[in-house]
Amino acid sequence: MTNGAVETSSPVGLIAAGGVMPFAVADAIIARGRTPVLFALKGICDPKRVERFRHHWIALGQLGRLAKLLRAEGCRDLLFIGNLVRPSLSEIRIDLTTLRALRHIWASFRGGDDHLLSGIGRIFECDGFRMLGIKDVAPDLLVPKGRLTRIQPGDAVAADIEKGRAVLQALGPFDIGQAVVVIDGHVVAVEDIEGTDGLLARVGRLREQRRIRQPIGRGVLVKAPKSGQDLRFDLPTIGPRTVEGAAAAGLAGIAVAAGHALLAEPEETIAAADRAGLFIIGVDA
Repeated sequence: MTNGAVETSSPVGLIAAGGVMPFAVADAIIARGRTPVLFALKGICDPKRVERFRHHWIALGQLGRLAKLLRAEGCRDLLFIGNLVRPSLSEIRIDLTTLRALRHIWASFRGGDDHLLSGIGRIFECDGFRMLGIKDVAPDLLVPKGRLTRIQPGDAVAADIEKGRAVLQALGPFDIGQAVVVIDGHVVAVEDIEGTDGLLARVGRLREQRRIRQPIGRGVLVKAPKSGQDLRFDLPTIGPRTVEGAAAAGLAGIAVAAGHALLAEPEETIAAADRAGLFIIGVDA
């Protein structure tokens, strides 16, 4: 590897879920001289955006079909990317390969999202594929260290960021979430199954109900991977919707783990933060 990227000319298989990140990663792979092949999840991946790329549609649970298509396309390297709400077992379309691996999949379901994705990744690795992360194929999409916006976080914010990082570090072994909101030293909300958008909406409701009494423009959303997380899977992501939610929640800004979080639609995200008077900063993981 050089500069964090895997050097090879073979195509990269992208298991493409929801949101804009699968297409941003595909474009980054092309810019680096490789060919992405998208294996788009039915009912989840954006059908309009995927048309720009070589692609195949697959249903959740079609591990055998996916492996066959990966080999046909010459994709040894494989990457999971995009938003995916954890499915129930009843929503998975089981083929023969999935049936054979069902015991391992069931064991993975008993953990959090990172545990599930890591478990499925190990199944593919045992089948001869190589699981990659964003650092391997599109490191430029990772949040850099330092301030990204015009707004500079005040001195008081540093303590909130540090407390948020400590909370996420402590919660990591429980595989709960990747985000927390801290206002003036008080942990007011932790991410759960509702995700970051739901977390920020909840903070907004708490303000409306006067359960949070600190002034508007105080507090920070802190996002970082779980401690011990396999960084090839399920990295924290921020984008324009995150900025919109943080502004509606009355926060001062957003702090994310530099090098360990994704920045979706960077120009739009930073511009939205500047308009809203919020800071975005990459901090040490």
